[in-house]
Amino acid sequence: MISIAEPSPRTLSDEEFALFQRLVKRLSGIALGSQKKPLLLCRLGPRLRALGLRSFGEYYRRVTAAGDEGELVHMLDCICTNETHFFREREQFELLEREILPAWHASAGHGAPFARGRRPLRAWSAACSTGEEPYSIAMALLDSLPSPDRSDVAGQAPPRAGAAPTGAPGISILATDLSSRALDQAQRAVWPLERASEISEERLRAYMLRGTGASAGLMKARPELRKLVTFRRFNLLDAAPKRFGLFDLIFCRNVLIYFDAATKASIVARLIASLAPSGYLFLGHAEGLHGADHRVRCVAPSVYRLQPPAGLVGSRNTPSPEHASCLRTSE
Repeated sequence: MISIAEPSPRTLSDEEFALFQRLVKRLSGIALGSQKKPLLLCRLGPRLRALGLRSFGEYYRRVTAAGDEGELVHMLDCICTNETHFFREREQFELLEREILPAWHASAGHGAPFARGRRPLRAWSAACSTGEEPYSIAMALLDSLPSPDRSDVAGQAPPRAGAAPTGAPGISILATDLSSRALDQAQRAVWPLERASEISEERLRAYMLRGTGASAGLMKARPELRKLVTFRRFNLLDAAPKRFGLFDLIFCRNVLIYFDAATKASIVARLIASLAPSGYLFLGHAEGLHGADHRVRCVAPSVYRLQPPAGLVGSRNTPSPEHASCLRTSE
């Protein structure tokens, strides 16, 4: 007698994969090429077994059924890649700390909108993963901007790197991601101590707490760092809510590579629309715009500044000259 094999979550047919390709593209914009079929099998297989489901077709029907949005979010959590580390693409942080922030500080009395307490400097980590990026931004800003008790002195040298903050300057960082699981970890602000190798000794002492006892082998961001960052779940396919406001710095790095050209263009357009005047957009090194948007100007590889309004070109609030190295972004 011929037996028919039972459907198994260890197999994923081409038809089932096509269903998930379309679903993931519609929900997140992520384009799963045919080479991603083993990845989907690996990422979702354990979830099917945990739910006692026998096939990917059965799981597809579950996640698309009305009233089970929670499982849909869980599916996206399983698919999202959350690879990151502190001060990733260090050259961009060096540009921020050595050129952009000092120039803004020097312009404190010449139109820098967040100077003298008029408003905080606002940054957005638009694909924050498990939190290393927004906390890296927070450390860089705290080390490079004057504290309130010194901010009324134009030209005052910024505090030395790693100095314990005597009072946070006006800094507001929004950190968003599609993955609820990654955001939960980011909000806890706890990482394995191995990640400490990516942070200087001075900053470790100033901004991190080392775990002891049951928490040995872990480190946690200090409260003065955590209070600067607000986390929200956000899909880059959506228009940013008005309550997000405008940002002086937007980091959206190493995520656009997962989108097709049309989706990438629409996301970038919305990010640029969220920049404050003369704000900066930081992309991943493999994600240059290649001159695709006239509203921004390349100032370093994969770093772009919103063009100032006519008449302000050359003013002190447009600090960074165009770098010849931007030519590398089109190679």
